[in-house]
Amino acid sequence: MNEEGQPEPVKTSSSTRRIMIYAATLLVVFLLGFVPMWLMFRECSSNLSQAEQQLSIARIENALASAVINARRGDYEPARQAASNFFTSLRAETDRGNDAPLSQAQREGLQSILSPRDEIITLLARSEPASADRLSDLYVSYRKIMKW
Repeated sequence: MNEEGQPEPVKTSSSTRRIMIYAATLLVVFLLGFVPMWLMFRECSSNLSQAEQQLSIARIENALASAVINARRGDYEPARQAASNFFTSLRAETDRGNDAPLSQAQREGLQSILSPRDEIITLLARSEPASADRLSDLYVSYRKIMKW
């Protein structure tokens, strides 16, 4: 107590105050480094997502092209497998709805491509030469819908 009988004000020591200033400065420096890296991460993540979607579409088209080429060469079993892979992948993409990299018009157009699935697979399983023409027509339709 001081001479007047009142309690003395509590003084924070200069070392405690200095530690708080250092901690605040360290936090600011951390955030100055963290925020730009976080923004760059978000941009890279978005770019990666777009690239993965484009890759998925390219793989689907590649499966169909492979089926067409194999059927034209008379290799019906590899053509059947590639065609099956095409139809399965295409169904998966169209079923994703708005999460897919496809527009609504593309999804609707691709539904018509999915309908002859069983017939084409059966033709390939029977080693029918007509399957190559059907697959070629399907490829042309796919390209029109996708507007590559």
